[in-house]
Amino acid sequence: MFDIAKIRNDFPILKREVNGKPLVYFDNAATSQTPQQVIDVIVDYYQNYNANIHRGVHSLSQEATDAYEQARQKIQEHFNIAKSHEVIFTSGTTDAINLVANGFAAFIKQGDEVLVSALEHHSNIVPWQMLCEKTGAQLKVIPMGTDGQLKMDIFHELLSDKTRLVFCNHVSNALGTINPIKEIIDAAHKVGAAVLIDGAQAAPHIKADVQELDVDFYTVSAHKMCGPTGVGILYGKEDWLNKLPPYQGGGEMIAEVTFEETTYADLPHKFEAGTPNIAGGIAFGAALDYMNAVGFGAIASYENDLLEYATKKLLEIDGLKIYGPLEGKASVISFNIQGIHPYDIGTILDKLGIAVRTGHHCAQPIMDFYQIPGTVRASFSFYNTKEEIDVLVEGVKKARMMLQ
Repeated sequence: MFDIAKIRNDFPILKREVNGKPLVYFDNAATSQTPQQVIDVIVDYYQNYNANIHRGVHSLSQEATDAYEQARQKIQEHFNIAKSHEVIFTSGTTDAINLVANGFAAFIKQGDEVLVSALEHHSNIVPWQMLCEKTGAQLKVIPMGTDGQLKMDIFHELLSDKTRLVFCNHVSNALGTINPIKEIIDAAHKVGAAVLIDGAQAAPHIKADVQELDVDFYTVSAHKMCGPTGVGILYGKEDWLNKLPPYQGGGEMIAEVTFEETTYADLPHKFEAGTPNIAGGIAFGAALDYMNAVGFGAIASYENDLLEYATKKLLEIDGLKIYGPLEGKASVISFNIQGIHPYDIGTILDKLGIAVRTGHHCAQPIMDFYQIPGTVRASFSFYNTKEEIDVLVEGVKKARMMLQ
């Protein structure tokens, strides 16, 4: 049973006020909120067994190591990853993408082609531009249509024996579009290309099975999934991770060091240089425990109800336009009101205690495609309610009345 009152009670921040109004938090696509159960895990680490991992023989170090590696196993199980050493802890999705991009610089040469979708976050565009600048490879773009969907017919035409890498987000952070990643992965593999899927926006809503997808790399950030900031993971197939050179050098990622030569540690430590965000990794595991206890099927169903309700209510407002697909997407609505800058709407909503995101959402090519400066983005999570959506709708109406 989906008990929304109990769930909301788990999130202490939902009890606060902003500008004298009860907080309505609709910026979940940027960062989700954190339940008390996960906060308690972070506090417990620092209060009771704060120590560095993998290196100490003393009890605190062993306890911290066990908790950290248990979190890795929880992540492995959640995403159906074949081997725990295919889970690389990173500081987040951006870090994970840069790890892969830097590694592939050793394999890409002039004349090779890499494909990226038009729906990407800047973090899944800029690293590949940098890779192409270093190697002489050519970056090609899978175009989008006005409906916010990728033009898959053109994608298939772009694939060739020159294609080495394909990059695509699972869910667009700006529009909520759910991309046909299985079709993309299978088609890319047929021409011998590797595929990285940016799962940052999908992971809070969709429980990805990386073995079923047969994806080469999949990235996730904990702070999108009720976890802390500054931690995430890169999943990579063992064969690829063994081939890629290390992204960073330092402690933990070495087997032996002399001034003449260094040999690297086995996976996953080869890519985990230095002291990691230990509390963050442990808390990521706790966040997965929490969300799985709620149930991803229940989360998806509830969030879809919120999405349908909000879409219907917002479209009743004169002059309001929603960008991207109206159906079959994640719980994100990007909209504008004709003649009003999105920043102005967001500012008024904040005065009413409503947190939304305004701007280009680190997806400027999408905004350029629509020839707009940005959008107002309301993104919903499983702890939101229809009553909060009603507050949003009334706030947008008030902003429209004040600004037109």
